[in-house]
Amino acid sequence: MTIKIAHRGASGYLPEHTLQATSYAHALGADYIEQDVVLSKDSVPIVLHDIYLNSVTNVRKKFGNRKRVDGKWYVSDFTLSELKELSVNERLHSNEKEAVYPDRFPVRKGNFQISTLGEHIELIQGLNISTKRNVGIYPEIKRPKWHRREGLDISRVIVDMLKKYGYSNHKDKIFLQ
Repeated sequence: MTIKIAHRGASGYLPEHTLQATSYAHALGADYIEQDVVLSKDSVPIVLHDIYLNSVTNVRKKFGNRKRVDGKWYVSDFTLSELKELSVNERLHSNEKEAVYPDRFPVRKGNFQISTLGEHIELIQGLNISTKRNVGIYPEIKRPKWHRREGLDISRVIVDMLKKYGYSNHKDKIFLQ
């Protein structure tokens, strides 16, 4: 039996980890949709691959003065409401000008936002109802040790959220990484 896992949603077609990429992955027939998860300053699980915002958002333009000494803008330095002000784009090289994958969705085109794990789960569960499918989720907790050093218990927050949405035993359609 083959299991199709949509890594970061349909990231080959739309900016990774956006709700649009999740919807398209569901439509393309994924069995599971993977979400990388980090925490915001106010402990909200955010679906992003990295703990920093540089390569996939317009954070430099919006919050230029909020970078750390290392030159990066960290998700954990922003509240959910601040993160919602950002636009998401295709992944950029470290120069923040050139797309890592130039043949994918055009950089800085479209209207894509950062989303929460809760928003992704609600979308997938809603699509499961309307399409009569049972697509699972595949959350990956990113850098738990780093989060703990920042004073954030990412593992506890995510486990509590998963329980809230009905993922609480081995029979549920979830892989937690």
